[in-house]
Amino acid sequence: MGAPAEAAAGGEVRNEPRLPEGAVRLLQPDGTLVPGGAAPMPSDLALDVYAAMRRQRALDERMLLLQRQGRIGFYGAAQGEEAAVFGSAAAARPTDWVVPALRQAGILLYRGLPLYEYLCQLLGNADDPTKGRQMPCHPEGSRFRYLTMSSCIATQVPHATGLALAAKKSGKDDVVLGYTGDGATSEGDFHAGLVMAAALSAPVVFVVQNNQWSISVPVSRQSRARTLADRARATGIPAALVDGNDVFAVYAATRVAVERARAGGGPSLIEAYTYRMGAHTTSDDPSRYRDESVTESWRPLDPILRLGRWLTGAGLWDDGRERALVESFTAEVKETWSRAEAVPRPGIGSLFDDVFAAPTPELEEQRATLTAHVERFGSASDEAS
Repeated sequence: MGAPAEAAAGGEVRNEPRLPEGAVRLLQPDGTLVPGGAAPMPSDLALDVYAAMRRQRALDERMLLLQRQGRIGFYGAAQGEEAAVFGSAAAARPTDWVVPALRQAGILLYRGLPLYEYLCQLLGNADDPTKGRQMPCHPEGSRFRYLTMSSCIATQVPHATGLALAAKKSGKDDVVLGYTGDGATSEGDFHAGLVMAAALSAPVVFVVQNNQWSISVPVSRQSRARTLADRARATGIPAALVDGNDVFAVYAATRVAVERARAGGGPSLIEAYTYRMGAHTTSDDPSRYRDESVTESWRPLDPILRLGRWLTGAGLWDDGRERALVESFTAEVKETWSRAEAVPRPGIGSLFDDVFAAPTPELEEQRATLTAHVERFGSASDEAS
């Protein structure tokens, strides 16, 4: 059990953003548990989650720099929202499906996707499993029970419900984690997916990362609802509202919801109240539409700093281990990027791959025609390079 958030880092952080009334917090910004609270994670899991959060931050920082240098075309970072991503993922089994929104690609790395494969997808090179056909930050991870994300807002909610119903119909005890942002809760697909999940008792847990901005539209202009969790309650789905920067609160709420779904109790929704510290994506400039002094007020609530303080206080972490971890991840990202960036683009003939299990004569004819044309005249990509 947790308590509504009142405490702040170091006892008091000036102008600390207030959480919505009733939001559950287990871990305070200064790294101490709320009075009478207990850590819901075993120590080894807390260390694993911390490492995953740190790795994601190192990756995001490096990729943002590379995008600004023109070396990748697009990137969407999870900075400041790592607790919502990894706290929820840690509460599921590796066999449970993940249906992501935009900022959950780190779950694939957490489940074992090689970093090299992830970076090749960002580049769309010849080693990219999707052969450059999918936009960056949309990796394919079906072997890790991770559905490729869609940039269409809220379409993943019915998909998550459908996957959950398929598992139920097959007699499996798999659970689906379906992620959205706050903006998706204003879309028809969100409500259709929730209504169906409730009516058919689908084993799905919807995780709403309420980072308060649907690109440039604040939640206050999206909805009159007191909380986004209330939108689930209106469909008969139980919902929890938690401090989305508190990895313990996110994990505890998700674990309860997952166990309930696995036992046949049906769907749940978790609203993780957090804040988008950076831009929506590298195509966005948040300084044009929001007060960045508010953004600064959220920095003391950084979920990585918070968990790190708890680990240190519990005798599980120290400055030496921190330096070694960050240096290791930084070196890993740099070395892996160097290998991935050296890989050429997919061959022009790959355009015809994967259309059918075996290429038809018509496809082979088209492939030969295009290849001959490129050999004679070159291609637009040759001129661009």
